[in-house]
Amino acid sequence: MSEQRDEGYDEWIEAIERGEGYALECANGHGSLPPRRLCPECGDSELEKQPLPDSGTLDTFSTIHVATPAFTEDAPYVVAIADFGLLRLTGQLRGVEEPEVGMRVGVGIEGRKTTEEPLLVFRPA
Repeated sequence: MSEQRDEGYDEWIEAIERGEGYALECANGHGSLPPRRLCPECGDSELEKQPLPDSGTLDTFSTIHVATPAFTEDAPYVVAIADFGLLRLTGQLRGVEEPEVGMRVGVGIEGRKTTEEPLLVFRPA
C-alpha cells in the first residue's frame, strides 16, 4: 500500500527539509503557505514562491504537558509561533530550556517522538 501524499504541503515540507523553504506571495505582498491557488487575503491567483529567511523571531510559545495521542511521547513540549517576514509559522520549539519572545530561531523538519511523522521544528538560530 502506498503512502498518500498531500500535494503542495508535502512538497513544502520536503523543501524545508532540504533547506529550501518558501512562502507563496501575491502581487499585493501577502504571504501564505502551500497548497494555495488563491491568496487568502485578497483572492489574487498569481502566487510566486519566495524563499524563507534563514531565521525568524519567536512571537509566542506555550508548553504542552498533556498531549493529544499523536504527541504523547513528545510531552512536555513547546509549541511556538515564529515570524519569518512574509508569514508566521507554527511548530515545536526544541533545544531551548528557557524560551524567550524575540529570540531568533531557524526552521527545519524533524520526526515526532510519538509517530516519527515529519514535524515543523524551530531551533535556536
